[in-house]
Amino acid sequence: MLSEALTALAATAGTGLVTAMTTDAWTEVRTRFGRLLGRGDSERVARQEDRLERGRRELTTAAGDQVERVRAAQEAVWRTRFADLLEEEPEREAELRAVLDFLARRVPVAASGAVRVDARAFDHAQQAVQGQGVQTNTFGASR
Repeated sequence: MLSEALTALAATAGTGLVTAMTTDAWTEVRTRFGRLLGRGDSERVARQEDRLERGRRELTTAAGDQVERVRAAQEAVWRTRFADLLEEEPEREAELRAVLDFLARRVPVAASGAVRVDARAFDHAQQAVQGQGVQTNTFGASR
């Protein structure tokens, strides 16, 4: 059984990997995760890279209304694979963290979708809005 920290690490890796599937950094991300999951064996690395590419293809070819379902399914699959890896070989934690550090530098935070906030406040209302992307705030008297 994994600790909470390692379970969270596996979840972060799954989400980060799936987010990276639709970015320009994908080829390098696939190579790094393939090496990690292949555990140093060249045949296993090739199989993992193929598996990663199939996951990407499934995500990028999903119909508009199916994208979120496919994304969630892919995240669950990869989260489980990373949890299995960490349970079987806990010494791989540092290697997984190194791949996630690479991911953090190469994959933009907004890769999972743009954020747009339109906020309006009137009378005595107050708002605090945070996010990335476009933000519009309007304050004024009651309508």
